[in-house]
Order: sequence, then C-alpha cells, then structure tokens
Amino acid sequence: MQLQSSLTCPFCSHQATETMPTDACQFFYECTGCGALLRPNAGDCCVFCSFGDVPCPPI
Repeated sequence: MQLQSSLTCPFCSHQATETMPTDACQFFYECTGCGALLRPNAGDCCVFCSFGDVPCPPI
C-alpha cells in the first residue's frame, strides 16, 4: 500500500508530497504554497482523493 501522495493545489498549482493517514479521512489541508484551505470535492471522501495523485488507503 502506497501512503505517499503528491497533493496539487487547484489555486496555485503548488505540489507537496504528504503521508496519508491510514485510520481516518483527511477533510482539510492547508496549501504550503498559497495558504488556501483545501476541502474534498463533492463525492470524494478526503483531500487526497480530490487533489492527490494516489487515492487514499480506504479506496
């Protein structure tokens, strides 16, 4: 199981590699580039499903 995912901010296109939690969904993520607070898109369970290059562990 891959736990590293690169998140891409939809506002500034900044990318950051983060470790996904295995026991919970992460609903919020603050972009380290522009400071925007990212939330999952409608229908997605977490920010990694919406903005990451790897789906979260439950998926």
